[in-house]
Amino acid sequence: MSERVIEPKSRGFLFLDSHPGGCRRLVDEMWEAVPEPVDGEGEGPVALVIGSSAGYGLAATIAGLARVGIRGIGVCFEKAPARRTGTAGWYRTAATARLAREHGRDMVFLNGDAFGDAVKEQVAGLLAERFGGRLDFLVYSVAAPRRTDPVSGEVYASVLKPVGSEYTTKTLVFDEHGGPEVKEVTTAPAEGDDVEQTVAVMGGADWERWITFLADRDLLAEGFRTAALSYIGSPLTAAIYRQGTIGAAKAHLEATARTLDERLAKTVGGRAVTSVNAAAVTQSSTAIPGIALYVGLLRGVLGDAMVAPIGQLVALWDQLTGARPLDLDEEGRVRLDTWELDAAVQDAVAERWATATSGTIAGLADLDWFGDEVRRLYGFSVPGVDYSAAVETDVPWPAPTA
Repeated sequence: MSERVIEPKSRGFLFLDSHPGGCRRLVDEMWEAVPEPVDGEGEGPVALVIGSSAGYGLAATIAGLARVGIRGIGVCFEKAPARRTGTAGWYRTAATARLAREHGRDMVFLNGDAFGDAVKEQVAGLLAERFGGRLDFLVYSVAAPRRTDPVSGEVYASVLKPVGSEYTTKTLVFDEHGGPEVKEVTTAPAEGDDVEQTVAVMGGADWERWITFLADRDLLAEGFRTAALSYIGSPLTAAIYRQGTIGAAKAHLEATARTLDERLAKTVGGRAVTSVNAAAVTQSSTAIPGIALYVGLLRGVLGDAMVAPIGQLVALWDQLTGARPLDLDEEGRVRLDTWELDAAVQDAVAERWATATSGTIAGLADLDWFGDEVRRLYGFSVPGVDYSAAVETDVPWPAPTA
């Protein structure tokens, strides 16, 4: 047993420890936010969620379990409790597995490098031996700083840089006392093979490799559908995001979807799409210059009209399963971000952006909400949790049930 009181100590937006009780309660909240199942009868479809422990991948896992009744496999890469607590994703996975068991969902979670073939072999074995040898859905939601090519062994590293020229933008930070500051930061442009490296990590190469790996083993069911999660974002952040190195990777991901869509239609009558999700506070997004300020201002404009990731992923599952028709744009992408990119919303955010300073930001952005969302990523600021009480940190990884 390893019980202790855990305090929210951070360096910027990164927290040194996670709170197991808060992570568990957060997962409960997400499950409770999912509408009643579309069809509660019979055995659910088999699904694989790659990147199942955080952000939109976590939302995809919980929405799939609670709304669709999926069974199958979640893949993620998390650190176990040791000198410090486990990562928040470790505790969220344990909580998700508990809820899956309580609701009779057969969901296995694998902790390992999704880019490597060893994990792919584990997944293929489980699909063949435990889940009838046929996969109905695959949701790909991976954000990583680097990727090792399983064939060549080459290590690629992703970077957050503009393309062509340096980029100066406003960004939101908090001082040591928690006071908000709006500062300007300048990011040097991509150089050398920065774009190619980022595309190799964050583009569609690994998603396509997963599909090929499973197809070669005859594990894709007739009508198989797959979605990779993407983002376009606001013109205010375009230079660092959609027009930057990450944007090049997202464009590659979307091109990969079109290639896979044609291939799957011919082989299994299937579909491949990208799902363009809307802005949210995630561990990945807070690292991008300007995004914290933008999301805080967006919340200031929309308030509770912002659609949380769990709501967006419920909508995606409804489309993937056919409960609602696939609603695609001219590029063949599912668009779950229309509420964010509405012209009136973007005009209102741009107006606030133009006048945002350290002195005005409190009246323009919802800073309390933003701060709570950042802390909730690590299991803090979750209502109903007693943070003064000692909590067990040595939570085991969920073992597959028989």
